[in-house]
Amino acid sequence: QEQLVESGGGLVQAGDSLRLSCAASGRIFSSRNLGWFRQAPGKGREFVGAISWSGSGTYYADSVKGRFTISRDNAKNTVYLQMNSLKPEDTAVYFCAAYRVPYRHNYNYPAPSEYDYWGQGTQVTVSS
Repeated sequence: QEQLVESGGGLVQAGDSLRLSCAASGRIFSSRNLGWFRQAPGKGREFVGAISWSGSGTYYADSVKGRFTISRDNAKNTVYLQMNSLKPEDTAVYFCAAYRVPYRHNYNYPAPSEYDYWGQGTQVTVSS
């Protein structure tokens, strides 16, 4: 059974940085593109960005482009979300998810329905 566990969330001030981690157990991690999503209170799950299974390519939502960076370490079964210049509107629960098809070359899939394994989420709160 695949499991994804996010960590690193917390309360920060606007302009601060935070790095989230997503640790995976199981066999599939290194073969799957991985995505980060977020969900603010009363809103739907929003795509933040994704990284290819090899780590060679990334894709970001316009709302975070230039501020957030996704990376992965397949040897550690971990994917990271580095968030810089945080804004109050970045406040949300952040989730990592594994894309449903292994070794897919294309990784710009923003729809949550394309991902079949999800973590439990970690809260990020940015105060103004």
